[in-house]
Amino acid sequence: MNSPLYGPAKALRLAAIGAVMLAAGVGFAYAAGWIGAAKLTPQRIIDTFEAQAGHYPGYRKNHAKGLCVSGYFQASGQAASLSTARVFSQARVPVIGRFAIGGANPYAPDTAIPVRSLALQLSSDDGQVWRTGMNNPPVLAVSTPQAFYEQVLASTPDPATGKPDPARQQAFFAAHPESAAFRQWAASYKPSNSFASTQYHSINAFRLIDAAGAAQPVRWQLEPQTAFTALPGQVDDKLFLQHDLQQRLAQGPLRWTLRLVLAEPGDAVDDPASPWPAQRRSVDAGTLVLEQVDAAEQGACRDLNFDPLILPHGIEASADPILAARSAAYSESFNRRSRESLGTGARP
Repeated sequence: MNSPLYGPAKALRLAAIGAVMLAAGVGFAYAAGWIGAAKLTPQRIIDTFEAQAGHYPGYRKNHAKGLCVSGYFQASGQAASLSTARVFSQARVPVIGRFAIGGANPYAPDTAIPVRSLALQLSSDDGQVWRTGMNNPPVLAVSTPQAFYEQVLASTPDPATGKPDPARQQAFFAAHPESAAFRQWAASYKPSNSFASTQYHSINAFRLIDAAGAAQPVRWQLEPQTAFTALPGQVDDKLFLQHDLQQRLAQGPLRWTLRLVLAEPGDAVDDPASPWPAQRRSVDAGTLVLEQVDAAEQGACRDLNFDPLILPHGIEASADPILAARSAAYSESFNRRSRESLGTGARP
């Protein structure tokens, strides 16, 4: 049976998984000259990451366990004045998506990993494509690739226990006060019993560009229209979240509201560890409607690289250095698993 994590123990576990979420990206931070020695290549970093998290040929190097979904996005029209992106004005935009849990193990029990993700591809009728990868934490624990690398090191499993050393992680947090918002969220987070009732966040900020060329920094979040129910204290089914999603979609579509949170002057638009004030103005951009679920090996999401920098005209990246590292990491993960799949046949 799997027991959900709560309190301080869960905060440490989430921090470790947070390192897993973008650990591969640190390799590209090295390659770009942001941190460390040039001789430490992205390939070596990802090799180290896989040595820590597990090597599963043919699978994604993070969020390895998941399943494909499809549906559409129905724009409200309220964001059309903020961005020329067609997705905000088109009546119905086809969507391919993927729900997943964090980590490199494609066989991990669904409820053993607190991090949940939803990645989407929206394809508008002007030929533009928008890909976004969202997670349930609203912020990261760190602001820079250098700090992220330190977090990865702090989360290295102890050979004696096979788990990260809590004292080492606590020392990391003490040295990184910018992690306070993440730690506060982790300590209070209560997981729901479904992907359908989970809220997902862009974490990084982006820039909406309007018809006059003016930019508005935003973060976005998907707010579930499915009522929250807490995850049971004990779960026997290792595919609990997947089975739940399949059962719900068999009964009808699932919906989320896409909310754009608008930054104001002084907000940290390039720092994914810094939350914005809760009273910031937001815009209901429309409704995500998911209608169908497929196994990862069979669905249309299988061969998609959900690179967060694949953006349509009207949406641009911020200068957040971790966002750039994410993009490069996704590319390396995609290329590596594609090569591996030639020998294994597994391509989720």
